[in-house]
Amino acid sequence: MKIKSNDYVIRVLNSVTELEPAVWNGLLALQVWPTPFMRHEYLAAMEQSRSAIPKTGWTPRFVTLWRGDVLHAACALYLKDHSYGEYVFDWAWANAYEQHGLAYYPKALVAPPFTPVPGSRLLATDASSREALIAEILAWCRAEKLSSLHLLFASHEDVAACEAAGMMMRHGVQFHWQNLPWPDFDAFLASLSQDKRKKIRQERRKVADAGVTFRWREGRDIGDADWDFFYRCYERTYYEHGNAPYLTRDFFRRMASRMPENWLLFIAQRSGKPVASSLIALGKEPRRNADAADAKVAYGRYWGALERVDCLHFEACYYQPLQWCIEHGYARFEGGAQGEHKMARALMPVKTVSAHWLAHPAFADAVEQFLRREGQGVGNYLEHLEKRTPFRQPHDA
Repeated sequence: MKIKSNDYVIRVLNSVTELEPAVWNGLLALQVWPTPFMRHEYLAAMEQSRSAIPKTGWTPRFVTLWRGDVLHAACALYLKDHSYGEYVFDWAWANAYEQHGLAYYPKALVAPPFTPVPGSRLLATDASSREALIAEILAWCRAEKLSSLHLLFASHEDVAACEAAGMMMRHGVQFHWQNLPWPDFDAFLASLSQDKRKKIRQERRKVADAGVTFRWREGRDIGDADWDFFYRCYERTYYEHGNAPYLTRDFFRRMASRMPENWLLFIAQRSGKPVASSLIALGKEPRRNADAADAKVAYGRYWGALERVDCLHFEACYYQPLQWCIEHGYARFEGGAQGEHKMARALMPVKTVSAHWLAHPAFADAVEQFLRREGQGVGNYLEHLEKRTPFRQPHDA
């Protein structure tokens, strides 16, 4: 679909593959908060591996704004006929629509599929192009008679544009680890309160005493056999929770081929046999000033185990990655969605923001009131969490 508006030509594409990778990635590189999960290769792999396609409830639409041959703004939008794989829960809103005989699905979602990682969503060359993009997205949603639009885990720049467009903000909490930096893992432990230090050492000792050791591989050093083993672990974890995995083996095959530099794999072994694995994504954020270096960021993504070992999850998903981040100069480790237990491992609470628009005026009013109450609750929750710091206080031994 091609429309002219406000000196822009708006094209709504059915696939990211209709755009040149260099064009999309070049626009992404201009953003304040780019992540690997918004790269052309990642989004294309979601489609081509049949992980995020209409059959699985994800129908891609890429809204793009052009002046001549220059792409000024774009976003990855999906038409959804369910709310799985989003991590900002709107089941109650969908149920309320259904109880009133209204259709909540399809709805529009702006976020990379199955990826609760904050970052830039409205890719644009400047603020005015970003505001024009969200205005066109809302106009398109109205024209398509969609119930709602949801922009998840947004950047500050996205939030400003969405607020200017009259969208409603919703806040959540994630847990991220910041590197001070510490010279080694022992120095990191020394910064924690005595009870937290003791707990981490006990948990690590249980894994070591069970005869478990770890090896890690990065980038192209992750072999096909390693990827196959990882997927066995990943798949088994989903099935143990009664669900089929969101991502196909082919998705990870494409990641190994097209984005190898963005992946780090930990494999746990016992008696020479691999028993568990955790997959970490790697990225960089642009430097904030001329004297600073790009900040290296790691993202906890997927894990699984073929054998049960006490505390193995904590070792594979937190302690091994944190130790690696310290040794390799990574500034931040994001632990993924939910999980207050992460604070005991020094992942601290961080507020996340999503933006929402509902077409039905009465439901929009009801949701706005709900978000106001929920926002107060999130604020109180953050204050409560901040008082429970795992770090050493002056009176600690």
